[in-house]
Amino acid sequence: MTRILLHVALLLAIAVPSSQATSQLTAPSNSATGTTILTASEAGKILPQSVFFKGQSAPIQDRNSAGIRFAKNSLLLVALVDNSGYSSQIQQKYQAYLITEEPVVIAGHRLLPGAYGCGFVANNTFIVMDIGGHDLFSVRSAKDEKIRRPTPLQIIAAPEGGHHYRLYSGRDFVVFTTPNR
Repeated sequence: MTRILLHVALLLAIAVPSSQATSQLTAPSNSATGTTILTASEAGKILPQSVFFKGQSAPIQDRNSAGIRFAKNSLLLVALVDNSGYSSQIQQKYQAYLITEEPVVIAGHRLLPGAYGCGFVANNTFIVMDIGGHDLFSVRSAKDEKIRRPTPLQIIAAPEGGHHYRLYSGRDFVVFTTPNR
């Protein structure tokens, strides 16, 4: 009997660390920065079902959303939107809704806390607009041919580490950073 209990205890000791590793894979975190990257289902639960942009309300695609929970429990959330009610000129640029409670920097452009429209457009360009539809800035995007499973929208930790993240639309991405705290 004692031998069986010893085996059970040994199996539990081995199993516990692997279950912790699995939970880290489903909700990636960066212990150096105290941030957690949110999955689509986690971000979708926080985001509103519809968002305001350029005088209209549009539903989000919560299955195509992502986010980051920063160390101070503030958030950055982004989701693709159903932009079918907008003119084709707006549809080309306005693909996603981005909400940030922390300042972020995208290719040298500081984006203050707020709500924005954004999108990946022709000629490797990522554009950010205010909620009135006015262009704030555009930056060069890159293409990642090595990404294993491109999805319509996701955020991953950038290889640079630290406070660097990649916002992907399929294989296209931009790197954004959060100012050091």
